Order: sequence, then structure tokens, then C-alpha cells
Amino acid sequence: MLFRHSHSPVLHSNSRARRVSANCVGMQAPAAITQGEPIAFTRVKGILFDIDGTLCNSDPLHFKAFQELLVEHGYNGGKPIDEKFYRARISGRHNPEIAADLWPDRPEEWRTWFYQTKEKYYRDMAGSKIRPLEGLGRFMAWIQSRGLRSVAVTNAPRDNAEMMLKGLKLDNTFEALILGEECTRPKPFPDPYQDGLRILGLEAEPSAGLVLEDSPSGIKAAVAAGISVVGLTTGQEASTLVAAGANLVVTDFDALMDIIENSEVQ
Repeated sequence: MLFRHSHSPVLHSNSRARRVSANCVGMQAPAAITQGEPIAFTRVKGILFDIDGTLCNSDPLHFKAFQELLVEHGYNGGKPIDEKFYRARISGRHNPEIAADLWPDRPEEWRTWFYQTKEKYYRDMAGSKIRPLEGLGRFMAWIQSRGLRSVAVTNAPRDNAEMMLKGLKLDNTFEALILGEECTRPKPFPDPYQDGLRILGLEAEPSAGLVLEDSPSGIKAAVAAGISVVGLTTGQEASTLVAAGANLVVTDFDALMDIIENSEVQ
């Protein structure tokens, strides 16, 4: 299916990483964390968006859906998982991988039923609650003003991805919706983002792409595909996203746009 378009971060000590101060972007420090060479936003030709936790802060609903279903089936003796467990073992991973990790002794057919049921729980909870991450409209306007092409790249099932895009009124925005489950390998492998580069005509120029991600697995996939990454701290600590390879870590799209606008006037 094609879609056509018309907490303050905390960083553990890292010699390659630095904080962008309030004086730079007009926000309370630390507004953002960078590592390596700064992203050259004026050279970007295509944008590749993750969906869950990036376009919208959906992680709390995924966490609740997993928590309820795992309790129902006696995981961990019926004790609810906490957010630390969710971030470490679930967030951003591909469903079959999650189910195999959580239920190694269950047959594959049951594990498939488990994660499909979880996704139904999530869709039932999400309904009309999907809201864009702060500053997304501002960032989308910047993309449009520069005539940039864009795709959505996700490990989410198609039903979830299409529901979220429709709820965000972005179902006619992207040139393509790329699903990890329909690629040779999902994130954290580079295949989904490599497919995105091909659609954007940037297969031979991955450095001209820019990925927006919220999970370590997604960031690793983008890095492996040779694309610069902005990490969003909707579900993970900033230090975790830096360790995964993000070039820039921000809290939301407003923080990102402050940095972009500042870079354009320098």
C-alpha cells in the first residue's frame, strides 16, 4: 500500500557525546545530546519515520497491553512486568522475537496467538487516543517546505500501522509504508531502511537520508543501513539511544526543530 504526499534526557559519561546547551537552542539544558559529526540538515534529501513511539507516544499503551495479557497467562508467577522490563525485553522488537523470548517453551502456534491477541488489546485501547508527538506538525511543515520525500518504516503489524497513521491524519502523507514483517528481515537488521532508501532513490546515497526513531533496535537498523538517526526519548533513556548509535537525541519534534532552525541561521 502506498501513501502519497502533496523527561529531560540523562546521559552516562561518553567521550564522544555532548549536550546541546540552552544557549544554543533556546531551551533548558540539556535540550539534546549529540555524538559524532553533527547532522547536516541542509543536505538531507529524504526522511524515514518509525511510527510507534516516534510519530506518537504509543509506548504506554503497548506496555499496558503486554502487562495485562502477561498477567492473564501467569507470566512471572502472575506478577505484572514493570517499565524497566518492558524497555529492556519488549520495546521496539519484532513480535515473533518477543514471544519466543518470553515464552520459549510454548509452541509457535500459541506464541503467534499471543502476540496477535496483544496487538488487538493495543488497538482496542488506542482507538481515538492516538495523538501526534509534540512538534510533529512543525517538523512535517519543514519537510514540506523543503520538498523532501518521506516514507514510514515500522516493525508494527499492518493493522496497527494503518490505524496509527489514520488516527494521526497521516495516511496520505508517505510515499510508502514499509513493514518489517514483510521484509526479508525486520529491525534491528537494516533491510527495512534499505528498502526505504530504494523507494526514496537514495540507495547509493544513504547519508542523504535521515531516520527518526525511538527504539534501540530501530536505531541499530538505521545505523547498519548507513543513515543518520535522530533518537526520541519517548520510551527509552537518552543514554540507551546514544549507545545504540543515535547521532542526536531529543525529547520531541519541537526540540528537534529548534536545533534545525538554529543550524539554518548559522
